[in-house]
Amino acid sequence: MAQICDVMTRDVRVVSPDDTLQRVAQCMEELNVGAIPVVDGDKLVGMVTDRDITVRAVAQGRPVDTTAAREVMSAHVRWCYEDQDVDDVLDEMRDVQIRRVPVVDREHKLVGIVSLGDLAERGGQQPRVAETLRDISTPSQPDRH
Repeated sequence: MAQICDVMTRDVRVVSPDDTLQRVAQCMEELNVGAIPVVDGDKLVGMVTDRDITVRAVAQGRPVDTTAAREVMSAHVRWCYEDQDVDDVLDEMRDVQIRRVPVVDREHKLVGIVSLGDLAERGGQQPRVAETLRDISTPSQPDRH
């Protein structure tokens, strides 16, 4: 069985909890990604997605040049260990409907990130990735409050 460390992307660009959303968005643009891990020191403390910026900041009228990543990041991040089985991680991604997962070592330091694209490209998991993507993409009910 393949492990996540065999397919993950290493040397992940990160932001700090104090970085402004403008800086976070600039990093996303430079990397052409829609999510960036937030680390404090070397510990993963959250993730910021382009959706977080749009829904939790812009739609609420918060200024992106002064709002900190910590104010809109998802703090309860699903992550996996670098030595975890690819199949186990795919199952979790499907179950919680996420497309990318930060990867940590056994000391909980961020060592990479794995996306469905990584798994499809390098993991030899095309049928499982296709199934997972289909399940992730199933529409959910709007969260209206």
